[in-house]
Amino acid sequence: MGANRHGGEGDDGGERLLVWVPRLRRYARALVGRREDADDLVQDTLERAWSRGDRWSEVGDMRAWLFSVMHNLHVDGARRGRLATVELDDATLEVAAPPPPEPLAIRDLQAALERLPIEHKEVLLLIALEGMSYADAARTLGIPIGTVMSRLARARERLRVLLDGRAEPARLKVVKG
Repeated sequence: MGANRHGGEGDDGGERLLVWVPRLRRYARALVGRREDADDLVQDTLERAWSRGDRWSEVGDMRAWLFSVMHNLHVDGARRGRLATVELDDATLEVAAPPPPEPLAIRDLQAALERLPIEHKEVLLLIALEGMSYADAARTLGIPIGTVMSRLARARERLRVLLDGRAEPARLKVVKG
């Protein structure tokens, strides 16, 4: 059997993508909130990645590359005022059981995450949820590593404030003298 257009024998190309679907779904859900929008974002990401299968041999870190694709699609969708979507045919949809009730702490955390600015939320999710290094997060988002560190610090502080129920982060007083 010859190599397919995605760089492997048989169906290996599809498997290179499918292994990352759970992590893509988790990140998309945390990023956009609504399950339907997250599923659309994952679908768009997989479609875009599949259409660029001829470039996979150049991809050093498939995870970081897929998250970069997802980030770019999300930014493009936000600029247009909506998420980019791809229609799913009925055969690919499965009826899922309703999710179990979430503990209050998880609901509080999710509500706090939704109140973060998107640029802080992205960095926090890539590093804390996905376990990316600062360098990988910087490459994924197309920003300097120092910006990643700064945004992460701000995101963590804002999250602490929101979860503690304080109105605003504590401000340090500047003393001259």
